[in-house]
Amino acid sequence: MAKVKTVFVCQSCGYQSPKWIGRCTSCGEWNTFTEEIQRSASVQLGTVLAPGQSARPVTLDEINLVEMPRILTGDTEFNRVLGGGMVPGGLILLGGEPGIGKSTLVLQIALQLKERKVLYISGEESLQQLRMRADRLGEKHGKCLFLCETRLEEVLAQTEREMPDLLILDSIQTISSESIESTAGSISQIRECTLALMKLAKSRGISMILIGHINKEGNLAGPKVLEHIVDTVLQFEGDRNHVYRIVRSVKNRFGSTDEMGIYEMNQSGLKEVTNPSGMLLSEHNEGLSGTATAATVEGMRPFLIEVQALVSSAAYGTPQRSATGFDIRRMNMLLAVLEKRAGFKLMVKDVFLNIAGGLRVDDPAMDLAVVSAILSSNFDLPIAKETAFAGEIGLSGEIRPVSRIEQRLAEAQKLGFREIYISKYTKGVDFKRFDIRIHQIERLDKLVRSLFGKG
Repeated sequence: MAKVKTVFVCQSCGYQSPKWIGRCTSCGEWNTFTEEIQRSASVQLGTVLAPGQSARPVTLDEINLVEMPRILTGDTEFNRVLGGGMVPGGLILLGGEPGIGKSTLVLQIALQLKERKVLYISGEESLQQLRMRADRLGEKHGKCLFLCETRLEEVLAQTEREMPDLLILDSIQTISSESIESTAGSISQIRECTLALMKLAKSRGISMILIGHINKEGNLAGPKVLEHIVDTVLQFEGDRNHVYRIVRSVKNRFGSTDEMGIYEMNQSGLKEVTNPSGMLLSEHNEGLSGTATAATVEGMRPFLIEVQALVSSAAYGTPQRSATGFDIRRMNMLLAVLEKRAGFKLMVKDVFLNIAGGLRVDDPAMDLAVVSAILSSNFDLPIAKETAFAGEIGLSGEIRPVSRIEQRLAEAQKLGFREIYISKYTKGVDFKRFDIRIHQIERLDKLVRSLFGKG
């Protein structure tokens, strides 16, 4: 009998070692090595070429471009993030925190595809649990097939037999192959199962949505090669204490990675938020200091969001700095600019910042609204409710122009804002066609004088 060879594999990064070691020399994680049987030959996954495509090298002119229309789901937000819908034969990996709503989202998509054949395979829930979830969502779909299975060979066989337009797998960590001597969720199982599913998707033109778990650091669990194999990686974000959920595209071979989809979680599932500005702006901040409205853009979508700040004397000697939904390092930089370029001594004060709605926004145009909210709280003077801000602040205190300023101006005007502060260095924009007062400022000190009459 041939001797069985084993190897120790890091469950965090996939690094292999001939013996057990406490700390991985590749990723630095502790106690992540597990023993797996080393196979003499790798599973033959075959080619991923489409049917009828030649195996010999060809030029671009020799490739017959077959028009493959995208599969439009009944979810406008999901279609936007994917760049216009699902591509036949494309693999989509959806990751997110436990309980954030990943299974609810994909089940809604499956039930809304009335004209398509969908196969939903779950390795985490029973058929009765899926029926209960579907009844709660209130969706009916006669062509959607459900299966509870964790064996890769059975998943491939059932998919070949049914030939669905869309395969949903919840989740990839629960699927295992009998040819691999390791437990489900291990590095080897995830890698080989995903490769086998990729071959099937590319050869048969079946779109697939794979749900993936994340680790304690917030990254997708499994080997990094998993994200390289799939065509699209989506991150499902949100705070379970808030009702809003966000789908972001981390990788997309068939579209932009700048788009974002916003949902509201309620008892009947996830509801699309088509007008985020109307839901993220407070109706009760009249006369309150420490609030400012930022005109931001995510992908191609402009929306206005409320920035809240609180500045108070440090009660325990060492000032506290806290930011929710905004980069704390950038907030510290803006506080340093305020002190150096505008003369405000905030080093002995606590500063707390919050982006309303539980969203996280990384748009540099938020700088002007953040600084305005901090100054408003520091002076205890409110900013007019109909005032918006869109500008980036440099280290020298200058107000820098931002992209898509016309879309920001149009959104502010549509929502009834009367004035907006932007950079004086904005070029190539016809401001006359906007029925809104536009303040063009070049430095931080002029912003302070214009808003509060100080400085």
